[in-house]
This record gives sequence, structure tokens and C-alpha cells, in this order.
Amino acid sequence: MCGCSTAFVQIDQRPSPRAIPRAKARRAVSTGGTEGNSRLTGATAAVLLVLLAVEGFTLLSLQTFLSWHIFVGMLLVPIVGLKLGTTGYRFVRYYAGHRDYVRVGAPPTLLRLLGPIVIVSTLALFATGVTLAAIGPQGGVVLGLHKASFIIWLGAMSLHVLAHFFRIPNLVAPDLRGGEGLGGTRLRLATLSGAIVAGAIVAVATIPLIAPWTDQIGRH
Repeated sequence: MCGCSTAFVQIDQRPSPRAIPRAKARRAVSTGGTEGNSRLTGATAAVLLVLLAVEGFTLLSLQTFLSWHIFVGMLLVPIVGLKLGTTGYRFVRYYAGHRDYVRVGAPPTLLRLLGPIVIVSTLALFATGVTLAAIGPQGGVVLGLHKASFIIWLGAMSLHVLAHFFRIPNLVAPDLRGGEGLGGTRLRLATLSGAIVAGAIVAVATIPLIAPWTDQIGRH
């Protein structure tokens, strides 16, 4: 009798097939699902636009603002990683046939064709930038690759920003107002804040690497 009772208890503890979809639905609600992903992507894009504007300003005179150019560039790395992560997650879920992401649909054809160029040029730009910060001014070939990837990135990113710019306020505002009934607001804000803090840590850790670059400018 004891063995039978134990068996019945174990059987009763197994989740029913109907409970699994309900559990997935609860997880989707708690994180915000597709809309939550869009809001996190939009909020990350808003932060990136501000920091990229600062980074662009440093290009007006690298002799004057080179240290800031390197510092802000390193600050951007984790935030760019988060942006690639949220868009990559949507990409994978859509092409894996996840119902909610399929229902939302794919971006327009032009943006889908532009996407790989944006991703590859972004990875090349930041990879060469980080490498230059690490190896110093002697990285002539890497510097050339950094400049070339920037030209490609600037053209592709300009089109990307123009396509999404006016959607960003509508994606950011609801979470700033408390989520407006969509779950996962705190998680999204914490994730973005974590990326910013990680970027600040990386940037501060990079400060000793800036000296060789500023010294070279001082000798010219």
C-alpha cells in the first residue's frame, strides 16, 4: 500500500500537457513577450543614439577629443551587445517558427537585406576599435580596417536609424510610465541599466590604454 501510494503521489506531481502551454504563457506575460522585446530594443536604441552622437562629436577633432573617443567607444560595447542580442533573439524566434513572433511578422524586405550589413559592420567597427585600444598606435593595419568598417557602418546605420527613429519614443515611453500593464518592466530596465554599468566599468578600465594614443598626438 505504501509503495502504491508513493507511486500515485509521483504521478500526480507530473505536469499535465495542458499545464505546459499555460506555463509558457505566464513566462511570456512576465517578460512582456514580443512587445517586451521591442521595448527593450527601443530603449537600448535610444541610449545608443545619445552615446553615438557624443562619439560622433569627438570625430570633429580627434587630436582634441581622442581620449573621449576611446572612452565612449568602450562604454558603448556592452550596450551594442545588448542591442544585437535583442534583435538577434527576435530573428531566431521568428525563423524558428515561434507563434508570437511569426504573428508580429518580419521587418520590411529592405531592412532585412540591410540587417546583415549593419551587424557585420558593427562587429567589425567595435572589434577593430577594441583591438586598437589594446595594442596601441602601432596597429596600422587594424586602424585601416577600423576606418573602412566605419565608412560602411555609417552608411548602413544611417538608413537603419532613419527607418526606426520615429518608433523609438513610443517604445520607450510606456516603460518609463510604469509598463502600462505589460509585464517585465523592471527586468527590462534592470537589463539596460546593467549594460550601461558594464559599459562604464569597461570604459574606466580602459583609461590606462589611452595614454599611448595621447602621447603620440602630443609628439606630432
